Amino acid sequence: MNTCIKIVLFVLAELVINRIVNLVFRFMGRKHNSVHLRFSKSVINVFVVVIVAYSLAQQFEVTKDISKTLLQSSSLFIAIATFAAQQALSNVISGISLSASKPYNVDEKIRVMQGSSVIAEGMVKDITIRHTIIQQFNGESCIVPNSVMDSAVITNTNYTGDIGNFMEIEVSYDTDIEKAMQCMQQICIKHDLTLNTKENRVFIKGYTQNGIILKTTVWTQNLDDSFQACSDIRAALVEEFRKNGIQIPYQTVNVHMG
Repeated sequence: MNTCIKIVLFVLAELVINRIVNLVFRFMGRKHNSVHLRFSKSVINVFVVVIVAYSLAQQFEVTKDISKTLLQSSSLFIAIATFAAQQALSNVISGISLSASKPYNVDEKIRVMQGSSVIAEGMVKDITIRHTIIQQFNGESCIVPNSVMDSAVITNTNYTGDIGNFMEIEVSYDTDIEKAMQCMQQICIKHDLTLNTKENRVFIKGYTQNGIILKTTVWTQNLDDSFQACSDIRAALVEEFRKNGIQIPYQTVNVHMG
């Protein structure tokens, strides 16, 4: 009966300590919800479990002897554990590296690439001792090992003060080009979310078999504003071009019935 009580008490102690740790880090995260805090909390949680498990093992003769033997043979144990858990340790070390260098933070939008392949793209939600959780734009959560994050190319738009997004639209060859360029510029300037001024010019990018491609840059404060502004501007361009008799060319097929 005493054995059961000891086990219950140690388990409760582990749960209470980790609960307190979680509450402390949650309080700290309200002021600065950084990836460093998330990773540190994960490390402390694991450390508490190991210490409580070792302390519990010291309470019984059988496990006490085993724990002492493991402790005395720590070098051999560490070597075996390192060999057996190379990938896990790699994730832990990479997590420490990411926590220290902070290439991304919680609630930041990032794109993770290896070579020419996009591994994940979305919002960083958490980082643990093993992996980073990224909520993608389709709602799915992508769990990426820290070792992969540490070796990948990470695009983080939060590192820049403003976001520039190219905007292109095609007009027909018989269009008043100067008028179309002015319409496009004015729509970009007037939008509430853009940082565009009269200095942001509209250029002719090139020619196609259907018409002329006009191009400009839409500047916003962040990526969310960029998505919304570009969507609104595309809709406004169609309406404004229609009012001013500016045609957006599209291919048609004539079918002659014999």
